[in-house]
Amino acid sequence: MFSRLLLAAAFAALSMTASAADKPAGKVTMVFDRPIPNIPGKSMRGVLVEYGPGAASPSHTHPKTAFIYATVLEGSFRIKIKGEPEKIYNVGENFVEEPGSVHEVSANASDTQPARLLAVFVLDSNEKVLVTPIGK
Repeated sequence: MFSRLLLAAAFAALSMTASAADKPAGKVTMVFDRPIPNIPGKSMRGVLVEYGPGAASPSHTHPKTAFIYATVLEGSFRIKIKGEPEKIYNVGENFVEEPGSVHEVSANASDTQPARLLAVFVLDSNEKVLVTPIGK
């Protein structure tokens, strides 16, 4: 229960309005949190990210131990990881974030349709904060 409260606090940052575009942010829900039995000290956490039309979140990072694999379930996402070109990912497509990556752009690519993705984190089990906004 405590870890869910910490997750809620961490993702509150994603619920802020993206100031540059003044667009609403998304809803983030943890769907699973499970230790990996054959890799002591590591866990998998699944997070459902839902963006309404035109929604976006501020630039952010994730724990330095986190490897993230995300798959688009509905709609399309505009994603930019520092050092890589911005790209639009559609239903069924996926992307990864290497440990230590900076997520510069995370936005619904549509102003009229919702978008959802499942992000699976593989990270140290003791990590409590999954998202850290980058201040401007």
